[in-house]
Amino acid sequence: MASVSLVKIIEKMKLENLTPEIDVKKIKVTQPDINRPALQLAGFFEHFDSTRLQIIGFVEYTYMEGLSEERKREVYEKLLSYEVPAIVYCRDMEPDPIMKEIAIAHGRPILSTKKTTSAFMAEIIRWLNVKLAPCISVHGVLVDVYGEGVLITGESGIGKSEAALELVKRGHRLVTDDVVELRKVSDDTLIGSAPDVTKHLIELRGIGIVDIKALFGASSVKDTQAIDLVIRLEDWDKDKEYDRLGLEENYTEYLGNKVVCHNIPIRPGRNLAIICESAAVNHRQKKMGYNAAQELYARVQNSLAKRREEEEE
Repeated sequence: MASVSLVKIIEKMKLENLTPEIDVKKIKVTQPDINRPALQLAGFFEHFDSTRLQIIGFVEYTYMEGLSEERKREVYEKLLSYEVPAIVYCRDMEPDPIMKEIAIAHGRPILSTKKTTSAFMAEIIRWLNVKLAPCISVHGVLVDVYGEGVLITGESGIGKSEAALELVKRGHRLVTDDVVELRKVSDDTLIGSAPDVTKHLIELRGIGIVDIKALFGASSVKDTQAIDLVIRLEDWDKDKEYDRLGLEENYTEYLGNKVVCHNIPIRPGRNLAIICESAAVNHRQKKMGYNAAQELYARVQNSLAKRREEEEE
């Protein structure tokens, strides 16, 4: 099961640890969702998902302030007896001494943020959704071409890295070469990133490893990119029928998400970088409502209709 270290969450969200006595290094978060324990503070623990981060906002804080000392001990003891990964106080609010005492006794960290409750919840859920999304690794190259995430796949040695290098030289941005880590962050979105080991590096046969960031600067690389289009490179087969109009879209599937896919035959003289650029721009045009293949089809139909009318006259 995917997990994120609580230490990483503290660093990323700039949280203050109000219980430094507790060792947070071994605590992991496995759920991208959060919980505001208002019902639990009122004593209702049915369906309580204790694996989520517990967020204390202004409403919960005000309610807790109105509880008697005896009731506080009872409710806090019950809440913190569950293995919650951490409790986060928003708006720079601080826990009362009883909460802190019981939290330390049970080894439950208490954290604090200056952000408002809604802003913090939106940010932490978005970030955790990416970090904890289902993930697979695929063989290919991912490049940001005019803002479109183009995943170039194909057999080893077919020219994926060379195409990526040419695209970078033409002003586009490399995300990853050779291995692409794909994360499903929603039913519509796949995010690609590079493994830490190969980040910003390209392997060129005959030359070796090339550091794209060092050669072309920080503007030539990118850490993550949504996958909009897949270009599958394959050896040219003179007996195979290739799509020359593109009236129907072909798709490939990753983690249950369908992505538009073009099979591009490779032969000497074909400029892969220009083909990738054209495919990216054409895909963007289609998303904006213009389809060149359908435009051609409409022109041919209109031409045939006019010819029939002339023949009838």
